[in-house]
Amino acid sequence: MYEADVDLAGPIADYQAHLTVVRDAAVPLPEPLTALLTALTENLETAAVKDPLVALKALADLRYLIAGVGADAALAVQVGRIPMRTVAIALGTSEAAARRYMNSDRHT
Repeated sequence: MYEADVDLAGPIADYQAHLTVVRDAAVPLPEPLTALLTALTENLETAAVKDPLVALKALADLRYLIAGVGADAALAVQVGRIPMRTVAIALGTSEAAARRYMNSDRHT
């Protein structure tokens, strides 16, 4: 599209504005958790290059941890009767995607 000299400024600005609205409505992560996730990402990326088996083992362990914590969180949402629309907004996604996410965590 850029090569065809099509002006995308309007649509791109609209999309960026949409992303800002979605991001602003999502539940903010506490700074310590954001810092932890950032450090984890950096460590895993380094391990993937320097020692890929360590990275894979860490990722396998994380999948196990995520499955358990995700199931607990999904159950808490269900028990608390939190509407799927609220879940979707909190996650910054659509209701359909939030439902798939919740269902995958409940049945892990």
